Amino acid sequence: MRAVVFEQWKMPPVLRDVDKPAPGPGEVLLKIAGAGACHSDVAVFHDYDESMAPPQLKPSYTLGHENSGWIEELGEGVTGLKEGDAFLVYGPIGCGHCPACSRGQDTYCENVADMPYLATGLGRDGGMAEYMTVPARNLVPLGDADPYAAAPLSDAGLTPYHAINLSLPKLAGGGKSTLVIGLGGLGLVAVQILRAITGATVIATDMKPEAMARAEQFGAVTVPGGEGQAARIRDLTGGKGVSAVFDFVGVAPTIALAMGTVARQGRVTIVGIAGGAFEWNFYKTPYEVDLTSTYWGTIEELHEVAALYRAGQIAPDVEYFSMDDALTAYQKLQDGQIAGRAVVTPNGR
Repeated sequence: MRAVVFEQWKMPPVLRDVDKPAPGPGEVLLKIAGAGACHSDVAVFHDYDESMAPPQLKPSYTLGHENSGWIEELGEGVTGLKEGDAFLVYGPIGCGHCPACSRGQDTYCENVADMPYLATGLGRDGGMAEYMTVPARNLVPLGDADPYAAAPLSDAGLTPYHAINLSLPKLAGGGKSTLVIGLGGLGLVAVQILRAITGATVIATDMKPEAMARAEQFGAVTVPGGEGQAARIRDLTGGKGVSAVFDFVGVAPTIALAMGTVARQGRVTIVGIAGGAFEWNFYKTPYEVDLTSTYWGTIEELHEVAALYRAGQIAPDVEYFSMDDALTAYQKLQDGQIAGRAVVTPNGR
């Protein structure tokens, strides 16, 4: 079968033929419907090297940590699942027995140092291939919902959902507002999630007018960048600031914008991993503001994301690519030419 393989640090992946995998005990073989191309993949093969990356990311392996598909074959001991049914894949794979894994938060596995990989597509062969193996426990049912467009939800849906879920106490009650900074694939899904599960006014900002126009279609109030941006956002809240901010960029100016618009006792979550810094100052920071980061989410939360998708309350903007054009998808992602989420369909549509 064909697969997109990460073979060398600082080199683009290659499309080549590999052996079709077989499911081991407790696993299933998944026929891939969609595999999302993510900026995290680009960081792995373009930015990282052996000196900075975790040892679990060492090449080579098949990329693709945002995956959906149909069960093709059940491995030994797998029960309660049926061939042909459609599922999302929870990508992180922890040890399975530490406290974090026991609550479904494999991203924070306490024994990660002893694991041979971090997730499907991140150290273990992922879904940028016609088939992949998945631990049965990591499958989230899609029912009759479209599995092709669902693929990005396993990261671009789960990551903002987890960040928002942790911030819900700040958004409870009337008169609340929230700010989404950065309206790429994750930010646009975040706008939809906030509209679906909170009553807060959603304010959104981005440098691209077309991205803000799309956020407006999802019900957000948008504010363009430029001089006076923070003041304009605060004006929308009557001057008090927003209750919760989600920064999907993570550079120094966006973090400064977040901290300059948050209300007293509010919460700022940095989701983007651009590595920006912020210098905290007692006199310039509103009192009792939480400044935090987050990473991916739990398998329980992915079940909740799938429920929102099945109900038609959220849907990622998707641009499809055939397996022949999978490397083009990554190049367009690097060049900033993907407005929503790129999804490769290894078995066609």
